[in-house]
Formats: sequence, C-alpha cells, structure tokens
Amino acid sequence: MARPVTLFTGQWADLDFETICQKAQDFGYDGVELACWGDHFDVHKALEEDGYCEQRWEILNKYALKCFAVSNHLVGQAVCDNIDNRHKSILPPHVWEDGDREGVRQRAAEEMKNTARAAARFGLKVVNGFTGSSIWHLLYSFPPLEPQSVDAGYKDLADRWNPILDVFDQVGVRFALEAHPTEIAFDISSAERALQALNHRETFGFNFDPSHFGYQGVDYVTFIRTFRDRIYHVHMKDVYWSATPQRSGVFGGHLPFGHPDRFWDFRSLGRGSIRFEEVIRALNEIGYQGPLSVEWEDSGMDREHGAAEAAAFVRRLDFEPSEVAFDAAFER
Repeated sequence: MARPVTLFTGQWADLDFETICQKAQDFGYDGVELACWGDHFDVHKALEEDGYCEQRWEILNKYALKCFAVSNHLVGQAVCDNIDNRHKSILPPHVWEDGDREGVRQRAAEEMKNTARAAARFGLKVVNGFTGSSIWHLLYSFPPLEPQSVDAGYKDLADRWNPILDVFDQVGVRFALEAHPTEIAFDISSAERALQALNHRETFGFNFDPSHFGYQGVDYVTFIRTFRDRIYHVHMKDVYWSATPQRSGVFGGHLPFGHPDRFWDFRSLGRGSIRFEEVIRALNEIGYQGPLSVEWEDSGMDREHGAAEAAAFVRRLDFEPSEVAFDAAFER
C-alpha cells in the first residue's frame, strides 16, 4: 500500500481550518499535517475545551482526510534560541509575554510539553518541530572558537529538552526535529551530536526534509540511512541550487527568498535539484511507512497550482519495494 500523501498546513495558516481541509481534498491529498498556529490546531483548546478534538476530526472526516502529526516549529524554536525581537512575530502572546529572554524560553518549553499532551489527546504519535539553538551564531569559527563553547550548546539542548521529552515519553508521543539551519542539528554531523547529547533517547528523532540539506552540500540520502531508526516523519520539499557560481552563495547574501541573485531557493516539487527517486528508494530501504508530507514553498509560483501539482508529483513518484528479487525466476 502506497504511503499517504499529506499537506503541511503551516504555509496556509492564513486560511481557517475547514477551508484548508476542503482545499487539501481538492488538491488530491490523503490528509494534513496540522500546524499549531493560525486556527488549525490550538494546543490549549485541545487540552481544555470539551469536544475540540472531536470537532476537528469531524471536519477531517467530512473531507476524507487523515492526520498523522501536528507541528509546533515556531514555539520549539524559542526553547534553545538566543531570544530577540524577531521571535515576537512568530510566538503566541502567552509565550512571548514581556519578552524576557529566559522567561520566553521557559514558557516555550512548557508549551512544547503541552503540545505533546494535546497530540496524544488528538490520537497522534508524532509532533514535528524545531529545537532552536544557542550556538547557531557560532557557525563560522571566527573569531577563533573555543570547543567548549559548542559543547555548552549541546549541553543546553540536553538541559532544556530532556524535561520536555520526559513528558513526550509519559504520553507516548515522539518528537521529530526538522534538521534545518538555525537548529541545533542542521546536517549529519550536528544531528549525530544532538543524539549523543540526549543519550540517544528513543523519543527524539527527525522529520526528514531534503530541501534543507541539498544546497548545503549534505548527502540527504545518507542522512536517511544514517538515522534509519530515527526517521519519524518525512517532509517532501524541493530546492534549487545553481550549477554555476552566483552573486550570493550558500549563506544567501542577506537576500530574501525569491531574489534572482540567490544561489539557492525553494521550488515546487519536481522543479528543483533534489533527487527524489533516491529519497524514495532509501525510505523503502529503511522500511519507512509513514506519510509523505508536502511542505510547499515556491516564491515564484501560485501556491494552489503548486500544491496540486506537488500532490500529483508525490503520488506518481512513490512506490512500494519489491518482495522478491527481479531475477528470482532463475534461481534453482
């Protein structure tokens, strides 16, 4: 049976819940991955309002949609980050409050614990999101970097996320970090170190998204094989990077997405540089049977056109592994 094709609603948070469900059905999706912003999935209503989860499922069922995960990237980002005014625009007011840096981090941690509880009440086993990072600003080692500074960043991850993951364990939900620039894990090496910092606890794994690796020069197929037992969810998102030098490079030149001078940019599925055939083969190799969730981003394309073509692209692309060798008929 082919894997379900779902739509991540984070880029559609300007639409109300029923509208995006109707559109997802029209676009050809089997389900949705619900963002915990906009009105798509409200953590506190799920925990505090009788009937909230049931009403959400009624609407999902009305449009013949499934749901396998909720995602709380925006709040998760604030758990380990060095908080500044940029965070105010992405955080709910009750997490931001007065903007006190440590207060924001602590409130974000409590919100992530509640996200696990809300997901469990909703009947789900996976929460996707970000961790933030206290050491992202140390990415380039100049002025010269003392190794203990990086060590402190991974200790901060463990100190702040282990209590959160304890709640995930209590309610039977896993956390899937979307390894991504600005997070504590953004390539294979940093992802390995994050797992080490958390003592390889099973609750913590990854939401695999190849678009964040390809333009960096990271082998995204090897990421799947390296963390074969930690791929808890999959985002299908494409990215283009130039085969020739451009005016800006991997770091982006402080240019906005969509700028013609960028070396790389997100593209609608099938229109970028990711080798999705190899992604599917690697997912088959590790036995991944979860959803293929389209996170649609393309600054140069109408999003409804793109979301529909992305659903069709993933459906054409996906296939089940063979149960027999192709030359088995010749065996004696």
